[in-house]
Amino acid sequence: MKKTSISFGLVNIPVAINPIIKNNDISFNQLHKKCNSRIKYVKYCPHCKKEVKQADIIRGYEYQSDKYITLTDEEFDRLKSEDEKTIEVVGFINLNEVDPVYYEKSYVVTVNNKNKAYSLFKEALLKTKKVALAKTVIGTKFYYVILRLTEEALVMNTLYFYEEVMIPEAVVNVKYTKKELDLAIELINSLSMKFKPEELIDEYQDKVKKAIDTKVNGKEIKKTKRKSEKSIKDLMTALELSLKNV
Repeated sequence: MKKTSISFGLVNIPVAINPIIKNNDISFNQLHKKCNSRIKYVKYCPHCKKEVKQADIIRGYEYQSDKYITLTDEEFDRLKSEDEKTIEVVGFINLNEVDPVYYEKSYVVTVNNKNKAYSLFKEALLKTKKVALAKTVIGTKFYYVILRLTEEALVMNTLYFYEEVMIPEAVVNVKYTKKELDLAIELINSLSMKFKPEELIDEYQDKVKKAIDTKVNGKEIKKTKRKSEKSIKDLMTALELSLKNV
């Protein structure tokens, strides 16, 4: 949990931020194939020819070949302005103006609901149907962020910068028939659904868990059968068969 505040004009709202996402992937240790002993990672200095403790490691930037300047945590902290230590709102935008490709990490913003300034901020967002564009520093990294209301909470999304997003050039459209378009629309409509994240299960991780249980019980893991897929090159035929299989 990181305690900070939202700066909204001259209004200040004390908040705390917590990452929303947790990694549910099953983790494995690396073992020596010969004896199944766990592998250890040693941080080693080739110049001093000895193992180095974490407390003796600092960060350095290579500005020329084998030449480094170093920056301490204190020096990084000096680069932060007082404003950057808060979540400073710089403006308000429509959420649909932000392509989801720019979203990086998600945080839940916890606030005292009895805080009058927060209640006002929340109601203003609801009435205007806007989201706040703000800037802040998390760790040593500067971010622009989106503050938006969900049904459950106030959420903060960090954003990638424009130069970080590698959007490919637009693909040249190829001509298609009206019948093909009608079938494509019909297929989309037949597969339309509501987004229910609680129903989206990590099928691969489930298989890994079952495989672990199988091995623990001394049994052999059987190969998963692949579904047979027909290779259909004709677009019209593929669309028609797809509709039949819905």
